[in-house]
Amino acid sequence: MTVLASIGVGILMAAFLANLAGRLDSRSRTYQGMNAVGAGLAAFASYGIGFMPFVVLEGTWCIAALASLFRPVAVQNSSDRQRM
Repeated sequence: MTVLASIGVGILMAAFLANLAGRLDSRSRTYQGMNAVGAGLAAFASYGIGFMPFVVLEGTWCIAALASLFRPVAVQNSSDRQRM
């Protein structure tokens, strides 16, 4: 479980650092996909060791990333126009 959790957290950190460095847009599918996979792995590993606060945190993070990832493109584009 430790290795799985470390991989998940590593993916989350890579996405975050790439975003901070300006290499990955937080609205991109890559960013949201990395968040979904990383949080999902971390949630699963947390469940495996019985640490429920992190299961809730990472599970919620995963669901939010998946919702953003699968949101229709038209909705994403209209929200982008509102920001301009």
